[in-house]
Amino acid sequence: MISYTQFNCTLSIFALLLAGCAPMPVNDHSAGLTTFVVLGEQGQAVARVLTDAAQCPRIRIDGVDVAMDVRAAAGTVAQRTTRSAPADSKPSGFPLLTCEKILPAQTTSAIVAGHALPLPKTEARRIVVIGDTGCRLKKSDQAYQPCNDAAHYPFARIAAAAARWQPDLVIHVGDYHYRENACPDDNAGCAGSSWGYGWDAWRDDFFKPAAPLLQAAPWVLVRGNHESCSRAGQGWWRMLDPRPLQAGRDCNDPANDDLGDFSDPYAVPLGGDAQVIVLDTSNTTGSPIAQDDVRSGKYRAMYRQADQLSQQASYNFGANHQPILGFYAYEDAKGIVNVLPGNQGIQSVFGALNPLIMPARIDALLSGHTHLWQQVSFASAHPTQFIAGFSGTMEDLVPLPDVLPSGATPAPGAIVASVSAWTGGFGYMTMERSGARQWQVRVWDTAGREVNRCQVEGSKSACEKARIQ
Repeated sequence: MISYTQFNCTLSIFALLLAGCAPMPVNDHSAGLTTFVVLGEQGQAVARVLTDAAQCPRIRIDGVDVAMDVRAAAGTVAQRTTRSAPADSKPSGFPLLTCEKILPAQTTSAIVAGHALPLPKTEARRIVVIGDTGCRLKKSDQAYQPCNDAAHYPFARIAAAAARWQPDLVIHVGDYHYRENACPDDNAGCAGSSWGYGWDAWRDDFFKPAAPLLQAAPWVLVRGNHESCSRAGQGWWRMLDPRPLQAGRDCNDPANDDLGDFSDPYAVPLGGDAQVIVLDTSNTTGSPIAQDDVRSGKYRAMYRQADQLSQQASYNFGANHQPILGFYAYEDAKGIVNVLPGNQGIQSVFGALNPLIMPARIDALLSGHTHLWQQVSFASAHPTQFIAGFSGTMEDLVPLPDVLPSGATPAPGAIVASVSAWTGGFGYMTMERSGARQWQVRVWDTAGREVNRCQVEGSKSACEKARIQ
C-alpha cells in the first residue's frame, strides 16, 4: 500500500512533469524574452522574438526546429533630430536582438523556448480593435499622464480584458509610443517613468502592458504619427512593421526620412471573402497637402494601390491612423464647441482622385488618433468610419454637440446619417462577423463591460446609443 506521504510525493513529481511540458507564458520580460506574431502582405504570418540573449533562439514549426533570422542587432542609435528639443531627447538604446521567422501557410504549431505562439485562423470572426495605447509624456504640451496609476493609464487592464474575450485577431490602429520626454522630478503620477525612443520606453508603453493580448492572437499593426521617423520610427521599423527591414528604412538617419516615413499599403485576408487594407498615413498633416510636397505623390500612389487591393475581396476594411471621415471637437477661448472635419491632408490628395475620398470598394474605415471612440455613417456613398483611439492615452475631453451644427460634415460631399461617440472613457472595440457583409461592433470599458453596440451592414452602420455617458 502507498503511504500518504508517498502519494503526495508522486503527485508533486507528476505536477512538475506536467509543468515542464506546458507552454510558458508568451512574454516573460524578467527573462528578457518577448514573442508575438504579426500579419503582413496577404496575411503572411511572421513570428517575432525580442531577446537580450547573444543570439536568436530556434523556433519549432510543426515539430521541426529551424533557426530564426536576425532582423535588427542590439545597439544604441545615435541621437537624431526629433519633435523635441535636443536637450529633451537622447540616443535610442535597444539592448536586445529582434529576431523573426516567416511562418509557412497552414502552420499548426510554432514554439519558441517553450512559448507557444498564436497562429492565424482560416477565418477571423472575432476581432479586437484598439488604438492610442501609450502613456503621454510630452514637455511641449505640459502633458504628463500619471503612468504609475492604472486608473489614469489603464492599457494593461484593457489588454487583459480584451484577451479574455478570446479574439481571433487584434488590430491596433496606431500610436503605440507616447513616453517622449522625461517626467518632472516633482510629479508623483509619472515619477521614474522611462522616456525617449529606446527599448525601455517601448517596453513600458507597449510590450509589457500588451503582454496578455500579444499571447491571445496574431496582430495587424497600423502605423501612427507617433511612429513617424521624427518620433518612435526607429522602434517601429526594428520591432513592429511586418515587412523585411530595408537599409535606410530604419529612421536612424534623418537624411533618409523620405524613405522611412512611407510604406506601401497591403491587404490581410480575414477569410470569408473579407480583408483589411493597411494604410501608412503616419506622416500626413492636418491641412491640405501641396502638389509639390513629397507626400502628395506618395499618397496618390497609396490611393491607387489601395484601390487595386480592394478588388481582391467583396468586403474591405481600410485601416489607417488619422480618421479620414471622422469628427474632432474642441472648445475655444469663449467656451464654444467647434467641430472639425477629418484629416484634410489625406482628403486633399485622395479627393483629387475621387470625390468620394476613398476607393469605391472600401466599406468601412478603422482609425485612431483622436483619443475617443466614435462611429459615423453616411447617407452618401462614403464608407462608415470607426475611431478607436481610446485604449490608454490621455483622453480628449470635449464631446461632440448633441446635435451637430447645420451642414457639419467630416469631408466635402459626405452627408452624415448617424453619429455615436464616447469621449472621456477608456476601452476597446470588438467586431464579430454575422454575415457576408454584416458585422456586430461592440464597445467595452476597462473592466470588460459592454457600453454600446452597433450593427454594420455593408458600408452603413447604426448604434444603439448616440452618446455613451
